Amino acid sequence: MRETETVEPSRARIRDGDRAAFGELYDLYARAVYNHALRLTGNWAEAEEAMSETFLAAWRTRETVEPEGDSLKPWLLGIATHKAYNANRGLRRRLAFLARSPEPRPVEDFAEESAGRIDDARRLAVVHRALGQLKRQDREVFALCVSAGLDYRQAAEALGVPVGTVRSRLSRARARLARLSAQAEPPAAHGEMESEAALAALFLREETR
Repeated sequence: MRETETVEPSRARIRDGDRAAFGELYDLYARAVYNHALRLTGNWAEAEEAMSETFLAAWRTRETVEPEGDSLKPWLLGIATHKAYNANRGLRRRLAFLARSPEPRPVEDFAEESAGRIDDARRLAVVHRALGQLKRQDREVFALCVSAGLDYRQAAEALGVPVGTVRSRLSRARARLARLSAQAEPPAAHGEMESEAALAALFLREETR
């Protein structure tokens, strides 16, 4: 069942700490939160962590939910945006530490078990690098408006910024990705990974559907 076909628990129930209501909220938006975090982190494990921390933070800050309003999805995606950014910072610190550490011993190759995820991992890497061409603030707005499907007002609510700021950031992101798509090269041969520019073109096509 799609999100739009399910009745969202009331803000009053969320504010009151109704655990059943939070369970409903999780069932309704966990996938959207995870996908949003995945686009921003480019890492499945980091996205899982960001999703868990998002709902934990939502529970802890439930009393900050306004009594009146529409969907709680922007609120959750706003939290997820910050959690994904923190996850990226943590990942960079860990990678820097590993770069200074001795090389680990080689381990057994589990190629057969991992083969099913190789293509997904490569596509995810391309997506993440394409979004990495944008400034952080523009990337977050783009992910919210284009990928997560929020409108300007909802994205502004999620990020705590004016609607005009969302519009200007999204405009910059579109312009940047349009320039990348204009520079797109022909598809690589032998199944090689697509260029970031081609991925940018895909984003722009999806946006206009």
